[in-house]
Amino acid sequence: MKLAYLTFLVALSAISAAAASDIDITAERRVEWHQKSQKMVATGNAVASKDDMTVKADTLTGYYGKNGTKSSITRVTAEGNVRMSSAKARAFGDNLDYDLVKDEAVLVGKPAKIDTGTETITAEDSITYYPQQQKAIALGNVSAVDKEQNKLYSDKMVAYFVKENTKAQNLTLQKVDIFGNVKIIAKDTTVTADKGTYLPQDGMIRLFDNVSISQNGNVLHGDKAETDLNTGISKLLSGSPKNRVKGVFKEKK
Repeated sequence: MKLAYLTFLVALSAISAAAASDIDITAERRVEWHQKSQKMVATGNAVASKDDMTVKADTLTGYYGKNGTKSSITRVTAEGNVRMSSAKARAFGDNLDYDLVKDEAVLVGKPAKIDTGTETITAEDSITYYPQQQKAIALGNVSAVDKEQNKLYSDKMVAYFVKENTKAQNLTLQKVDIFGNVKIIAKDTTVTADKGTYLPQDGMIRLFDNVSISQNGNVLHGDKAETDLNTGISKLLSGSPKNRVKGVFKEKK
């Protein structure tokens, strides 16, 4: 099928020459320009790109207006088979609302998913990505799985990415803060807690409040814990001298 290559560069040139450099859209079927409602609609394997951010979907709609002193695309919505990529991270879902002014892209799906190449994060409610901040917030039965099939579950995860160096565009997952009904399944160990922090580069998870560690029938309870995903060793700690670490150990014959 011949690619139409009708872009915002052509359509918005009559409005503002500066707008074209902000965002670019292509589609296989058609691109419609709605001058009165100030929007563009691209249908059929549509692609929108800006800097290192690319969004693909069945249908893309771009809205333009005033962004400071110039007219430019300020918002893009995507429907159907949404795929979003920025440097090393990729995201997938059913619908996307990307506000360029707020630097906020809200992705929903069944579930929504982010793939960093080393970890996969899914969420049933939504994943909100902030490109300039290099941060993502996942909500609703969130799960994260790494290459070794270690699994991390919670109600909410806040992921922070960093560039591999000052010149490179590739992103690396640096830290994940986890909140609510936290559960970790690693090798033969299951750990639960109220909240925690996951450091993927070190393979460490630090947990806080109502911590429980279950391993081979043995159960430990405490205030804080550290789990090393590389070794499978979990350490349980007391938060204060008044609180003692407690455990029930299963007797082996």
